[in-house]
Amino acid sequence: MEQDLRTTLRACADLIRMDLALGAGAFLVAGEIVAYQGLPPLDEVVLGFASLFFIAGSANISNDYFDREVDRINLPSRPLPSGRITARGLWALFLLFSAAGLLAAALLSGPVLVLVAVFWAISVLYNFRLKEYGFFGNVVVATCLGMIFITGGLIANNISGIVVTFAALAFFFDLGEEIASDAMDLKGDEARPSQSLAKLWGKARAMQVAGIMYLAFFLVTLLPFLAGWFSYDYLLLVALMDLFMIHSSLILVRSGDIGEGRRQIRHLYLAWGFFVIVFAITRVL
Repeated sequence: MEQDLRTTLRACADLIRMDLALGAGAFLVAGEIVAYQGLPPLDEVVLGFASLFFIAGSANISNDYFDREVDRINLPSRPLPSGRITARGLWALFLLFSAAGLLAAALLSGPVLVLVAVFWAISVLYNFRLKEYGFFGNVVVATCLGMIFITGGLIANNISGIVVTFAALAFFFDLGEEIASDAMDLKGDEARPSQSLAKLWGKARAMQVAGIMYLAFFLVTLLPFLAGWFSYDYLLLVALMDLFMIHSSLILVRSGDIGEGRRQIRHLYLAWGFFVIVFAITRVL
């Protein structure tokens, strides 16, 4: 019994993709900190984090259901194709996380609830249908990621140029990652009518487009310093991040190995997430 419970809990954690869900919550709090230029009220921190953690978790959960056939090829160890969780259990967890995320957003304000509900609806629609539309679907997801920072500004009632810049950073970063991930999943995409750039143009050309998105990201990272919003401490932090990410993105774009490509995508995620967290801490201090 204990072993079965442990297996189910691990399967649930895999469905939620804890690193991505925690990252979404942390990014919203970072958006609040950027907007406030300091520490937000505690209730806004807790509710903001919870709303995006649960909504991102629900999106990841539903993604596993709609990707189940592709995962049988690309990632057979995922909870659903491996049999560690049933479809019924998956949808129960999805409903629980959806309700928790929407409730947390409602406790913040009506406009925040509307925006978070839009995120939720788009995530379900993307997993169900928009993913098949390739680049258009990639843009939709990247826009939602960028809007996380806008949501933080909305909570703080201050959608400033700094907030919009960080939204643009999230957009370009995630768009590059979405295109690169599609290229890594090219073999599995043959099992569905996907119109990813990798499938339409070939993996090499798709990776070049991903590289352009990362280049746009690196250029935008300099804007807060050039605009005079932040000083040399920001420039030092962003230079360290950019150097590491440029190295990883070059390996990613040039790599012909799927395992290596996925490893570099994770490195990029960790570097971007680490930067956002460290930057937010420096704003609070």
